Amino acid sequence: MWHRSILDAIGDTPLVKLHTLAAHLPCTVLAKVEFFNPGGSVKDRIALKMIEAAEKAGTLQPGGTIVEGTSGNTGAGLAIVAIAKGYKCIFTTTDKQSQEKIDVLRALGAEVIVCPTNVSPEDPRSYYSVAKRLSQEIPNAIYPNQYDNPANAQAHYESTGPELWAQTEGKITHYIAGAGTGGTICGTAKYLKEQNPEVKVIGVDPYGSVYYKYFHERFFDHAEIYPYITEGVGEDILAGNMDFDLVDDYVRVTDKDAMQYTRRLAKEEGLFVGGSCGMAMAGALQWLETNRDTLNPEDVVVVLLPDSGFRYLSKIYNDKWMEGHGFLEKEPRLTAGEVLENAEDHLVQLSPEDTVEKAINLMGSHGISQIPVMEKGQMVGSLTEKQLLTLLVASPALRSEAVRDVMGRPFPVIARGTGLEQLSGILEKDAEAVLVRRENADGFDILTRSDLLRALSKQSRY
Repeated sequence: MWHRSILDAIGDTPLVKLHTLAAHLPCTVLAKVEFFNPGGSVKDRIALKMIEAAEKAGTLQPGGTIVEGTSGNTGAGLAIVAIAKGYKCIFTTTDKQSQEKIDVLRALGAEVIVCPTNVSPEDPRSYYSVAKRLSQEIPNAIYPNQYDNPANAQAHYESTGPELWAQTEGKITHYIAGAGTGGTICGTAKYLKEQNPEVKVIGVDPYGSVYYKYFHERFFDHAEIYPYITEGVGEDILAGNMDFDLVDDYVRVTDKDAMQYTRRLAKEEGLFVGGSCGMAMAGALQWLETNRDTLNPEDVVVVLLPDSGFRYLSKIYNDKWMEGHGFLEKEPRLTAGEVLENAEDHLVQLSPEDTVEKAINLMGSHGISQIPVMEKGQMVGSLTEKQLLTLLVASPALRSEAVRDVMGRPFPVIARGTGLEQLSGILEKDAEAVLVRRENADGFDILTRSDLLRALSKQSRY
């Protein structure tokens, strides 16, 4: 079977479980991988829908010209649609976009005009203003205006939302995405909330954009607007497709975190994606860790990753560029696997049906202060010396109770390659121990604060 044209290949992108970056969280975290679209990004969806809407309305005639302001991805989508349907394209973009994005647009036959980033939207030199002017001057031209075009959000209402609902079998509980034009987050959110009003939608914004503060205070603060490096997300305007009533919370992410998590998605999850993807991932983990107490193993979190890393080879995946912006982190001095080489604790575990008395005896005989509670190979809870002491002082009779009735939340689970900074942060804030997944994924090892201190002490001698 074959597609009638490249346009039939748009959508139905895969949902991929994250195994490393989200391993410490008590929920399932999935990535909606949009670089599987033929144009390499989520924007293919809206490109097709906006052109079909213009054709239906009669505003785009055969042989016409599509003029649009784009950070690169919408332009690529529109260019592919234009090739399939016989239109010409002129795109305006900003001077902060990667050269790869501009080269892709030109390779697809489009004319590209590069405009300054650091000017107001109303400035005649801005890429918004130039696109509007050209669409008025060129005969038989349209300006799709992805920011305010309702076909943008409608594309995601009709495709991304239903795909997520079907792919998770209706189990999705959280949807997390960056926002620029607002269509990706809001069109999808509208569909999901119609299926289940309890689905939480979290927006991720870069510092320098107006959305975060406007969401929390409903105040457009011009002082919040300043240049940032992450491409394709955030705005210095309130886009018409951005419906804040469909969003439950907003978090903010620095350029540095966005770039570092972009690289981590590639190195640790095999997802070769762009900077807005790293921003969405960093924001998702920030929100999930902050709201960890509200999560449970049945929760299914979807993070939308908009595009491919091939458009950022000269930037995010270039060490000199990363170093020049202060984004490149040194390799971790220690990993969880290396700490385990010097660990003295072995994994002692309880079942939920064991008694508190047995937990006390195990801690005493093994000289340990924490034990995971396991059931059918999965961690379902934990007990710590401190927790037991508090419980028994209040009620000595608890000795005969089942562990299930008194256990705390499970310890975080991490990969063996987890670096020192992340590992120490988890042990300092979140837990007294972590479980480290074995390389063959068959079972776990336990790593405690004492193990980390011992490894650091040994390292400092050399």
